[in-house]
Amino acid sequence: MNRFTRAALVALALTTTAVPLAAQAQSRDYRQDRRDDYRDYRDDRRDDRRDYRSERRDDRREYRDDRRDDRRDYRRDRRWDRNDRDWWRGRDDFRDYRGSRSGYWYAPGYGYYRVEPRYYGYRWQRGGYLPSQYRGYYVRDPYVYGLRPAPRGYAYVHAGNDIVLIALATGLIASVLSGAY
Repeated sequence: MNRFTRAALVALALTTTAVPLAAQAQSRDYRQDRRDDYRDYRDDRRDDRRDYRSERRDDRREYRDDRRDDRRDYRRDRRWDRNDRDWWRGRDDFRDYRGSRSGYWYAPGYGYYRVEPRYYGYRWQRGGYLPSQYRGYYVRDPYVYGLRPAPRGYAYVHAGNDIVLIALATGLIASVLSGAY
């Protein structure tokens, strides 16, 4: 075998083994590029989701703040004023109120209800008990009367022209707001 033939065989052997290795290397590079592209795509989607969540969170926060401000304004506009004798006019709770009636009490949102004669004109005092038949006329919005929410186990109740804070279990009067309307 001469040198030229031997060189040709070596070159042929090298090309037959080098071409598949080069193709395999290209394939490996291609797979790595695809992996990188997919990783970038996932990262972009993750960032988009984070941005979307933060935008929604900000929107909800702004909406809550706006609603809170609206409620404060509403309460401020519709609040009870001791100096204004006609503060209740135009309120939905007092729609059927026609002034005081003998033998009846009026509870806003409930209407007139009959009262035992011994309780008509009665002055409620702290430490007393509200009779059970009058405990169901709850104050629906204590903020209107400038009151804080009732503590747990207590409720504000309309009793004649007064608002009393009672213990729900016993009817014990904890405080009295006289002459509410």
